[in-house]
Amino acid sequence: MAAVTKAPVKNKMATIRLKEQYDQKIRAELMKELELKNIHDVPKLHKIVINVGAGKAKDDKKVLEIVSNTLRKITGQQPIQTIARQSIATFKLREGSKIGLKVTLRGDRMYEFLDRLISLVMPRVRDFHGVSASSFDKQGNYSLGLAEQSVFPELSFEDTVALHGIQITLNIDSQSPQHSKALLEKFGLPFEKIAKKESK
Repeated sequence: MAAVTKAPVKNKMATIRLKEQYDQKIRAELMKELELKNIHDVPKLHKIVINVGAGKAKDDKKVLEIVSNTLRKITGQQPIQTIARQSIATFKLREGSKIGLKVTLRGDRMYEFLDRLISLVMPRVRDFHGVSASSFDKQGNYSLGLAEQSVFPELSFEDTVALHGIQITLNIDSQSPQHSKALLEKFGLPFEKIAKKESK
């Protein structure tokens, strides 16, 4: 069994910064601003799922190794393989084939990852103007994609020779997408600003 890589965190305080902000400030502010009567109705981050599809893995086994290395270094956890649930002849995909890897983060490690994503990773994205405000599902969960893994400072040049995308899903306990958006704004997630059309 492969050893689990330690979380890429040097400062313990940085690990729980967003969690402390949520417990001590954000939760109370949201309860008031969203006019909620029950503290349990306040939106809360439940887990973060980081997923990488590796369709090329069926042709090149090194792809899974590269993706696995990426996820271990940026999350501090050993990724698990995702398997095709059914065969799709069009894509030459067989049921049971390895098609990707994913990591599920909870607790302190979840908050630490989100903190790094917002404060360190997103500023490194080229021509970044904010994340889309329309990427919420009906339950209030939010998904965003990164075109390549090189924006993570934990990775060396050698780790980014073969580029691949990353899909990140924030699973939020919330009453609506609007409540989830309010929570993520409190955390500092930069949503893109929609320019107002000037009336002629």
